Amino acid sequence: MSETELHALLIDDDAALSEMLTEYLAGEGIRTTAAFNGPDGAAAALSGQYDVVILDVMLPGMDGNEVLRHIRKSSTIPVIMLTAKGGDVDRVVGLEMGADDYVAKPYFPRELVARMRAVMRRQRETGPASALKMGALDLSPGKREVLWNGAAFELTTSEFDMLESLMRAGEMVSSKEELSLKVLGRPRESYDRSVDVHVSNLRKKLATASGGVIEIETIRGVGYRLKQQG
Repeated sequence: MSETELHALLIDDDAALSEMLTEYLAGEGIRTTAAFNGPDGAAAALSGQYDVVILDVMLPGMDGNEVLRHIRKSSTIPVIMLTAKGGDVDRVVGLEMGADDYVAKPYFPRELVARMRAVMRRQRETGPASALKMGALDLSPGKREVLWNGAAFELTTSEFDMLESLMRAGEMVSSKEELSLKVLGRPRESYDRSVDVHVSNLRKKLATASGGVIEIETIRGVGYRLKQQG
């Protein structure tokens, strides 16, 4: 699927803003369907019709975080949160619950398009990148699949890319700045906790899947490194 065939679901109760953004995205070759409340948006996100979800935090019926929780129960579809300017708590909560990225309101549509295309590009990259292995942990970039002892477990797009980057680094420590560029496709800004939250989510899933055998080691003041116990 090419970027021009991208179908986005916009969940935002601001009808006027949604209409303007839909027109802008159409000019970028992105088809957009809008939902104006939480319950409708959550149902649409799980319909299998969309490639990416743009999700506002403030929604009637069910707020954005509840919508995201509902989505993540059964789907790894890429989700970009729209948060209020200075809404650091909303951003961290959204990332902790599995959002792939966020854009602060008010935003430039061009920035939103760049974030959408970055996350979709990462998800769709199926080039000849070699498979990776650490003990019983196997990662296939082409299939976008990760296995522990042959059993698959689900990661969001950003979590998958975080794990791939850490596995490729081997024993080398990956800095937060490097991970932000490689995984999120943007320079890390001051006080930006996106990388830390994605690592925290990935750490929990690895611990659950591997029984604590695979860990993400924090190198204070430097970054992160993947290691295997025993």
